[in-house]
Amino acid sequence: MKLLTLARDLGRRKAREKHSLFVAEGVRSVEELLRSGLKVRGALVAPQLLSAPRGMALRESLEESGVELAEVSEKDFRSAAETESPQGVIAIGEIPTRSFDTLKVGSVCRLLLLDGVQDPGNVGTILRTAAALGATATIALPGTVDLWNAKVIRSSMGAQFAHPSFHAELNEALAFLERHQIELWAADAGGVPLERDDASPRLAVAVGNEGAGLSPGIRERARKTVSLPISASVESLNVAVAAGIILYELRA
Repeated sequence: MKLLTLARDLGRRKAREKHSLFVAEGVRSVEELLRSGLKVRGALVAPQLLSAPRGMALRESLEESGVELAEVSEKDFRSAAETESPQGVIAIGEIPTRSFDTLKVGSVCRLLLLDGVQDPGNVGTILRTAAALGATATIALPGTVDLWNAKVIRSSMGAQFAHPSFHAELNEALAFLERHQIELWAADAGGVPLERDDASPRLAVAVGNEGAGLSPGIRERARKTVSLPISASVESLNVAVAAGIILYELRA
């Protein structure tokens, strides 16, 4: 399959899952992809990439890495791009094989469970924050947007290239937590105020859907439901902001 056709096709989640491939669009995302060590299948480059020194340097890096390059016109590039102002580069990478079978847990760990978080911008921000604050892994439960969605990758600035993150069923996650004696907390506005001193060395925290909140399965299995004390004049926090504060407070 030609790179341009493949890049277009990978805009669909089913295609990403079928081929185990994703697209990274933009200079920053492709730079991060090259640094990550993940396998890059190929890249599309358009004339506008060479309009700035950073773009020219990236083009050279792609060539030096032996990545297959496809030169395309600006018009053809836009047919595969998702941004309003494309920077002229899209790379196709292989989705790494990650699961609970490959996840290593030490005596201290912090797992983040995304329980039906649907906004790509929120999920991308959460992934980057989790990576920055040293979370052991981020697990996307059913209903959560695809972690390899191009918008998620742009929002995370490629954090999932290195940060352990993958999709899993709820029963898989719960079984893993039980097997490794990892305590589960849920984050919800109706919970008790978060106290760092109450946290177990091995802890998983679940954050819920932007509108509906946590799923019944998480609510039923969580040992504790915690909240962030905020002003009474504010009803709730954005899920990405809340997840960041919680991870900061509970960092191991």
